[in-house]
Amino acid sequence: MEWLNYHHLLYFWTVAREGTLAAAAERLHLSQPTLSTQIHRLERALGVALFERAGRRLRLTETGRIALRYADDIFALGRELTDTVKGRPTGSPLRLHVGIVDVVPKLIAHRLLVPAMAAHALKLVCFEGKIDQLLTRLLTHDLDMVISDVAIPANVSIRAFNHPLGQSGVSIFAAKQQAATLRRGFPASLNGAPWLLPTVHNSVRRSLDRWFEANDVRPLIAAEFEDSALLKVFGQQGLGCFAGPTAIESEICRQYQVVAVGRIDVHEQFFAITMQRKFGHPAVLALVESARHDLLKPTSA
Repeated sequence: MEWLNYHHLLYFWTVAREGTLAAAAERLHLSQPTLSTQIHRLERALGVALFERAGRRLRLTETGRIALRYADDIFALGRELTDTVKGRPTGSPLRLHVGIVDVVPKLIAHRLLVPAMAAHALKLVCFEGKIDQLLTRLLTHDLDMVISDVAIPANVSIRAFNHPLGQSGVSIFAAKQQAATLRRGFPASLNGAPWLLPTVHNSVRRSLDRWFEANDVRPLIAAEFEDSALLKVFGQQGLGCFAGPTAIESEICRQYQVVAVGRIDVHEQFFAITMQRKFGHPAVLALVESARHDLLKPTSA
């Protein structure tokens, strides 16, 4: 069995948090040469470099970032052990770092994440970004999971696993006065109507474009948005109809004060992407199980 010197790990952890050998040495009451020697011993034991120079500061390597997350957990558990033995409240919730692809509706992300928080005393940390950026962070273990509207793209060379969460139908929404007109003769009434659409890279936009073509609907595109929340704000002002997941139909109507015009034969899919085939993190397991049971079913308006 390979043994890890936890004193060396503590020295690494302190340097990583302080950013310089000088600051870490002062905190640990060690000389800089002694501290540097201990860090090099840890690197030799692990067989990898943990730091690289960036001017006067030390910057973590990719492996160093992974080691830092493990060190954070190890020393948090150590504090929790001490608190437990001494009868003090631990106050150490389980942490879950989630990346949310920026085109996933915020209300869907909220609906997916709430059961995980309810199932565990959880400290949730959320990041938003493009899928390729978030998958890179997943690869370096900065994230436990990515919530996406698409599976891992074929052009991304990363060994990770797609976990389908389910799918939602698509509803069409509009401001009240506009919705009254569009409901007559729906969905043919959508032809020539002003539309607020996601930008072309969005998977739902591609599905909508196919639906328009199949149903001979020619939308009058008033605006295109990357941010789905901003799109809905424009819809709230009566500047065009827009599409949204049927699973959160009532929430969209309530939050943006719009009306559901009708539902069309288009579906949005959602995935949890992890580095493991099986769920090692209990909060991820709770999220996936809840989503697959009932979270993506339509709500009553």
